[in-house]
Amino acid sequence: MQHTIQHIYKTHDNDGLLYAWFSSMHTRVDIILSCQKSEKELMSAVNHIYDTLCQLERTANYYDPSSELALVNQAASTTPVVISQSLFSMIALCIEYHKKTIGCFDITIHSENYNQDTIHSIHLSPEASSIFFHQAGTAINLSGFLKGYALDRIKEIVNTHRIGNALISIGNSSILALGNHPSGMGWKVGFRNQTNSVQSDKDQSILLNNECLTTSRNDSCERKHIISPWSGQPLEGVRQVAVVTNDGTTGEVLSTSLFVANQEQRKVLTAEFLPSIIIDL
Repeated sequence: MQHTIQHIYKTHDNDGLLYAWFSSMHTRVDIILSCQKSEKELMSAVNHIYDTLCQLERTANYYDPSSELALVNQAASTTPVVISQSLFSMIALCIEYHKKTIGCFDITIHSENYNQDTIHSIHLSPEASSIFFHQAGTAINLSGFLKGYALDRIKEIVNTHRIGNALISIGNSSILALGNHPSGMGWKVGFRNQTNSVQSDKDQSILLNNECLTTSRNDSCERKHIISPWSGQPLEGVRQVAVVTNDGTTGEVLSTSLFVANQEQRKVLTAEFLPSIIIDL
């Protein structure tokens, strides 16, 4: 499937510099790689990333009726379903994050007749590598987790290919920055004030170095896709929350949790996830 990947390669101060882009996870993925490697070597890493994201979608895409997760959602309320180790690990990790975020992060939010106890109906059996839902209508949606998890898999790939400098963006909302920009230290990433289409005083940037930046946002009055676990309703308002963390999974979970949290819950989350940097825009 290499024909779906587009790229540009050039040399810069004796380093190979490759910019590649393709569609995945219902958005655009942009990749910049810089080190003393050939075009062929850098494209090998890009193809590895592409294949990994395709596999993650086949495993955990809530919106693809043929994905492993969709098949689980269809059957696990009636019988235990044996699942891959990859999906098992992701669901188990999300359940742990539900505890760490005092319920702000909930992968069962799209279940029928959802309530705050729905997530406890998930039964994972390590011995059988299976999953069962004790509550009829339970459904798992990993969308608020998967891009951050993907960043961590991408980081492993970049390290395996011994590439020191990289910037990867999944939909401009989940970003991994490793090493340095070809012309300076770290990677400078900008923010735009979502309440105004023109430049404003709230526009700002941050310098990332071996860090992840993840953002949760409502960028229009019509786009209300983040659901409150307390009310079960989409949250209103044009706003965004961004966090800087050492890993993408934590960042994705934390940004979503902060978006739905009240002020008291935010204090708990801030203390739990130190030394994360929180940016309100």
